[in-house]
Amino acid sequence: MIIGDLLPPPVVAVDFFGDPEDAVLLPEEEEHVAKAVDKRRREFTTGRHLARTALGRLGFGPVPLLPGEKRAPRWPEGVVGSITHCKGYRAAAVGRTSQVWTIGIDAEPNEPTPDGVLGAIAVPGELAHLPRLRATGDHVAWDRLLFSAKESVYKAWFPLTGLWLGFEDAEVIVDPDGTFTARVLIDAPVVDGVRVDGFTGRWLARDGFVVSAIAVPAR
Repeated sequence: MIIGDLLPPPVVAVDFFGDPEDAVLLPEEEEHVAKAVDKRRREFTTGRHLARTALGRLGFGPVPLLPGEKRAPRWPEGVVGSITHCKGYRAAAVGRTSQVWTIGIDAEPNEPTPDGVLGAIAVPGELAHLPRLRATGDHVAWDRLLFSAKESVYKAWFPLTGLWLGFEDAEVIVDPDGTFTARVLIDAPVVDGVRVDGFTGRWLARDGFVVSAIAVPAR
């Protein structure tokens, strides 16, 4: 287990290195990926399989988890969650809305981002901070971790607000101690009486991956 080590007890997390042989889709989900290429189909199938496993541990029966707006999974009423997948690793995390306000998780290979990616995703404050991170050691692909943390921020943000958040719309500062903070740079909406202007999260590097996670307790 990687992702579970980053999340608090109210959140149920399940992960897998690769694709389990018993992972299957429900009929409604089959229709959604009927024309998908093999890579996309395997990612989708394992992600839904892990999410249903996690939901089962919360007491929910099998339900189809179809993509909604911006491809975010549509969870059963009373549930928040997040799914991530990269080559060799898949994970899902869910929680009850009575205990968790929002969840965002992301996993990436622990290797540098391709040429041009960092410049496309990082804001000036993040670029200025990266040399300090690199000075602590090369055991972490810090640019890839930044990308992962920003993905987790979006996955936590969108279900709450229903609004797009571009890479340039949030500044994420990663700390070598395994935490990160995110500050939203656009006009932040108020949700349930709370201004959604930032998040705190946790990260780790293990088994060839960098993984980030956000879980905000229910208000």
